[in-house]
Amino acid sequence: MLSRYSLPEMEKVWSEESKYKKWLAIELAACRAWAKLGRIPEKDIKKIEGNISLDLKRIKEIEKTTRHDILAFVEGINETLGEESKYIHMGLTSSDVKDTALALQLCDAHDLILRDLKKLKKKLGEQSYQHKDTIMIGRTHGVHGEPTTWGLKLAIWYTEIDRHIKRMERVKEFIAVGQISGAIGTYASVNPRIEELVCEELGLEPAPVSNQILQRDRHADFLNNLALIAASLEKFATEIRNLQRTDILEVEEGFRKGQKGSSAMPHKKNPIICERVSGLARVVRGNVLPGLENIALWHERDLTHSSVERVIIPDSTILVNYMLNKFIMVLDELLINKDRMKENMNRTHGLIFSQKLMLSLVDKGLVREKAYDLAQRNALKAWEERASYQELIKGDQEVSKYLTEEEIDRIFDYRSFLKEVDYIYQRIGLEGREEA
Repeated sequence: MLSRYSLPEMEKVWSEESKYKKWLAIELAACRAWAKLGRIPEKDIKKIEGNISLDLKRIKEIEKTTRHDILAFVEGINETLGEESKYIHMGLTSSDVKDTALALQLCDAHDLILRDLKKLKKKLGEQSYQHKDTIMIGRTHGVHGEPTTWGLKLAIWYTEIDRHIKRMERVKEFIAVGQISGAIGTYASVNPRIEELVCEELGLEPAPVSNQILQRDRHADFLNNLALIAASLEKFATEIRNLQRTDILEVEEGFRKGQKGSSAMPHKKNPIICERVSGLARVVRGNVLPGLENIALWHERDLTHSSVERVIIPDSTILVNYMLNKFIMVLDELLINKDRMKENMNRTHGLIFSQKLMLSLVDKGLVREKAYDLAQRNALKAWEERASYQELIKGDQEVSKYLTEEEIDRIFDYRSFLKEVDYIYQRIGLEGREEA
């Protein structure tokens, strides 16, 4: 059963109908390849192509008896043929069909996810450039540090998604691989040229060597890439969730007309989509371990991987597809509270300028330890007395030996924190553009 999080295109990739159609495409491609090698007469290949058809209900009925899905499939399609049915599945083993079909499904799922990654990157690029000067406080250890901008936060996410795009483009090389190599992968029952012709028709590369199956490190690599994407989406969602906390409230998920936040507390507006993204990321990450455990099988193969990947591969692609689309929606509807950002920056009474003050004192000739002491003692007093750090610095006679009031005012100018922002945007390729 497909996940409740399936979007229509991804649901189609993993549907029973799609799977059987790919199995059929592989069987037909194999027949055409045999015909090119002169093994199947031209009249029989025409009969096969003209008469073969799928009846999913009939195949399921046969499977109740065979308890073998590929044999039920072969028997089901053979019922639509005459004597030419003898050429169906000729020289093939079940995994030749199933693993090659899985490769096709993985490629389809991969392309949907890559498309959505590019959509998200574009969205982040647009919003990052739009907010490159939207100043807000940066936090380390959950504590106010120095100002940054909302655009720079999004620029971090933008470059992270760009890395995921590169990883996904790389991993396709490892999953877009098919095999038609017979029962143990030795081509004892099938000409290697059949594999080449089938894979060429399907847009896959032939596996350089196989046993009875394609090796599962390929699938584990793909699952790990999906888990990395999910982890980044959780990271982004967690930041939004934290910034929506009542005591911060610098950004908020969109809250639509008629939406309710709590059955008990009518005032609530909760970051429910970001929380959902964070939760689902745990599932995607959890699927990596069984994917890794699928690599080690007995000899030329066993069946322990099969039941596992029927769950973890569709579920992971479905969830990442869903999470990407939901997070794009979050960005589209996100509220940016600029006034609250400015208000929060002032909550420490100017302490965020302590490093700039210290470095200015060092520039005046003080050793770093002395400059640090002067900056810290006034900072602690400002925090304890809830007094203006800037005014305390101006009133410190020792500091006044080195800095004029005009110099102190320049130190306490928020704009000084943003002087290199344009350089950063130029370096990541966003300067002067509103999209990636």
